[in-house]
Amino acid sequence: MANHAKSFHFASRMLPRGCRAQAAVLYAWCRFADDAIDLAPREAGPENLARLERELDDVYAGRPQSNLVLAAFQEVVQARAIPRAYPAELLAGMGMDIVKDRYATMDELLQYAFRVAGTVGLMMCHVLEVSDQAALRHAAHLGIAMQLTNICRDVREDWERGRLYLPLDWLANAGAPGLDGHLGGGLPTTARGPVAVVVRQLLEEADRYYRSGDRSIAMFSSRCALGVRTARLVYSAIGDRIAAREYDALTGRAFVPLPRKLGLLAKAAALSAAAAPSRLGSRFRAAKINTQLRYPDDIVPL
Repeated sequence: MANHAKSFHFASRMLPRGCRAQAAVLYAWCRFADDAIDLAPREAGPENLARLERELDDVYAGRPQSNLVLAAFQEVVQARAIPRAYPAELLAGMGMDIVKDRYATMDELLQYAFRVAGTVGLMMCHVLEVSDQAALRHAAHLGIAMQLTNICRDVREDWERGRLYLPLDWLANAGAPGLDGHLGGGLPTTARGPVAVVVRQLLEEADRYYRSGDRSIAMFSSRCALGVRTARLVYSAIGDRIAAREYDALTGRAFVPLPRKLGLLAKAAALSAAAAPSRLGSRFRAAKINTQLRYPDDIVPL
């Protein structure tokens, strides 16, 4: 996490030790799966995805694992009773990256965001010992919000890799119809304005999902809530940095510097302290959550 997910690594240090270790394992498996698709030649994608699916079958069947990441992941899914549907849906999102390099509508993009990030929110509910099933939907929304922020941050990087996640119908309405026809080449200078418009719209959509995600934070223990709230504030601050550039996502990757992260940590601590009285009398305990939410049946657009 320290190398590839600095914001998550920073926030994870606020978690209780056991939860922090299991969150790191969960991240390691997600990175392991993502790298198997993203770092491989495109023609190897289907074969690699099939291998990941077989490995997931073995993990849930309880078969011994020689790969350290898979062995650690198996321990976590068994200890926290993580439903197989969640990581399986995440792999389905990886499969979308194999067959799709553009998204026609916001509904298509939301399905992708749920699969690759909303499912992480669902799995984290188990790792962080939430006992209220009502947290699941909002935690998935928090993951979706973070993925939409990622998409806005990485427009240039994704374009250079031959991918365009901004909804094509939104781009057409903003004045850039057929922009995806230029994938694989340079981004037309005439597209800069329309892309900025769509990035702004997508960050506004992310804000709506962040607000829904905030409702899950009250359902975690105090220490876990501090970690989740810190991650939420730091990640949404990436969107603030993009907004400060007038939504020009093509000038370089936006990031949150350490002094700003420390300020957001202080804000998260203050918000957690203010919420403390509402926790009196509440009991937080580990729970086996069996609800298996799936898009679009339960994780619906706001």
